[in-house]
Amino acid sequence: MTRSVSFTSAGVLALAAVVLAGCSAEPAVTRGPTAASTAMPSASPSAPTPSPSAPAPAPAAAPPVEDLGPLVPSGSPTVVASGLPAPWSIATLGDGSILLSERDTGVVVEIVDGAAVPVTTVPGVSAAGEGGLLGITTSEGASGTWLYAMFTGADDNRVVRMPLSGAPGARSAGAVTEVLTGLPKASNHNGGRIKFGPDGMLYVTAGDASDGANAQTLDSLGGKILRVTPEGQVPGDNPFPGSPVYSLGHRNPQGIGWAADGTMWAAEFGQNTWDEMNRITPGANYGWPLAEGIAGSAGLVDPVQQWATDDASPSGIAVVGDTVFMAGLGGERLWSIRFDGSAQEHYTGQLGRIRDVVRGPGTSLYLLTNNTDGRGEPRAGDDVLYRVELVPAG
Repeated sequence: MTRSVSFTSAGVLALAAVVLAGCSAEPAVTRGPTAASTAMPSASPSAPTPSPSAPAPAPAAAPPVEDLGPLVPSGSPTVVASGLPAPWSIATLGDGSILLSERDTGVVVEIVDGAAVPVTTVPGVSAAGEGGLLGITTSEGASGTWLYAMFTGADDNRVVRMPLSGAPGARSAGAVTEVLTGLPKASNHNGGRIKFGPDGMLYVTAGDASDGANAQTLDSLGGKILRVTPEGQVPGDNPFPGSPVYSLGHRNPQGIGWAADGTMWAAEFGQNTWDEMNRITPGANYGWPLAEGIAGSAGLVDPVQQWATDDASPSGIAVVGDTVFMAGLGGERLWSIRFDGSAQEHYTGQLGRIRDVVRGPGTSLYLLTNNTDGRGEPRAGDDVLYRVELVPAG
């Protein structure tokens, strides 16, 4: 990925100070595994022998994932589907169905018995460079099931939604409705991740479109994390009245997720020095292009963790229990990150570029490689959707 920088005027520093002055402090997050043991009474010699037809006792319920403490992947990833052309994003439905976006074709597919079944071609996609059909997500509720997509069009990056209907393996999407338009586009740094937060609002990562000045002005939607209603309206409690901007000072954020307590996390491509994992606070300024990585600059929020760009180049993230899992493109690895910032790498160099990671059934993850996007070195079967099981760390 091309990493370029444009510097802003001195007036940007004043904006950064004003923005951060109103930011609230972030809640501390303290979690850990719980353990309990119950002594079983010894059997009495005179106790009656159970009837052979008596039902077996029900197995103990598995503890919720939030009680397992930090997690790590276990064993080799299992192939769910292969031969995928430049896939970018994973979305799941309540019935367990898996949808993927194809960046260059503009097609959303459903994975059925290991095969990619087309659901819809998103109209207006103009794929070039790193642009094209990017993030997808879904919403299921009283108003029906909706498929949301972010893509690069002829003039901008935008988010649209479509009603989704049909049974697994035979789904289709209806007419497109615009949700958010006017996000700056470029060959690089388009952001592209969209997800619903625990508050029911839609969050969108917008890159700086290769112009760092975008990240430090509220006049541009570039270099930001944005927050809108499912229909695209500005929520009344956004940090900047009338604006979809939720946080600013981002270069190319591509991963967002939430812990069980509502804490928001975001992964971000750096320039030439540091990639970042940030804890997101409404209205906060994360520094780009005034700072990269941990800088200790007044009025700017430092990342919780940073990596050399060759070790990460982060994309999608998933928060499972007490752990943030981060896909690494250039680093060709999966990172597991505890809430205190300590990190561990997995599958380094084994799968190639990893574009997205989402939570799967139970305590599992789905991983999506991205070796056929023009930057990787495709191997037999690429690209691949994998599933990996998680276990308590240590």
